[in-house]
Amino acid sequence: MTRDELTVFCAALPQATHVVQWGNADVYKVGGKVFAVIGMGESGNTVTFKASEMAFEILSDSPGLRPAPYMASRGLKWIQHYDEPGLPDDSLRDHIKASYDMVVAGLTKKKRSDLGL
Repeated sequence: MTRDELTVFCAALPQATHVVQWGNADVYKVGGKVFAVIGMGESGNTVTFKASEMAFEILSDSPGLRPAPYMASRGLKWIQHYDEPGLPDDSLRDHIKASYDMVVAGLTKKKRSDLGL
């Protein structure tokens, strides 16, 4: 997926917000919590997302994917798609949506209610 396609996908998720942080990275949040970062890395063509423990273990060793620098080194389960072959577009969208869902699930009931989620 191109950076533009990724930003369109992330922005379309319910109650997603966008800020530019860390240089030129597009950071997508829900309820004030990050679920995806697009463009952080040497090439600027990366996408970083939260992963379940199982997905983190599987994806960490896949070509074009790695534990996200900075985030994973702090014990967080985040994956960075940084090179080819990486994930097919459909699978990448599924993992970003799963990241979004994990973040939403971690919000308080009141916050989810306030957001209509």
